[in-house]
Amino acid sequence: MMKRTPIVVLDHISVNVRRFKRAREFYRAALGAIGMKINLEFASSLGLGSKKEKIFWLVRDLGASGGGHYAFRVRHREEVNAFHAAALAAGGIDNGKPGPRPDYGSSYYAAFVKDPEDNNIEVVCYAAKPPSRTRARKKRRSRSR
Repeated sequence: MMKRTPIVVLDHISVNVRRFKRAREFYRAALGAIGMKINLEFASSLGLGSKKEKIFWLVRDLGASGGGHYAFRVRHREEVNAFHAAALAAGGIDNGKPGPRPDYGSSYYAAFVKDPEDNNIEVVCYAAKPPSRTRARKKRRSRSR
């Protein structure tokens, strides 16, 4: 009998929103800053993702109450910063400026923004902090000696 290793991969998630058009514009800008785009759209729902993926869905629901927490992982800290700036410019409310979160992990770097529906949107990067320019220059000089 073959032993199966469980594979858990999130295929997609749907977020209910009251003000669909407003949510569309917010997420198009905020998640566009990390490379996501609208890939499929209907009158009352749309899917965002990268390339042909549609992993994050917005669905119109007049009874939606917000309060969810959705986190997106990126590879570079600059993407966290770009998301935060774009989300605020699109009408989001700061819920945690970009920066390290040592209580969450040694290299956890994230930003949090409340969307217009009162959901907490997070973008997180686990990459270690890049070396400072001063340290990098010193390292290059010591190698050249």
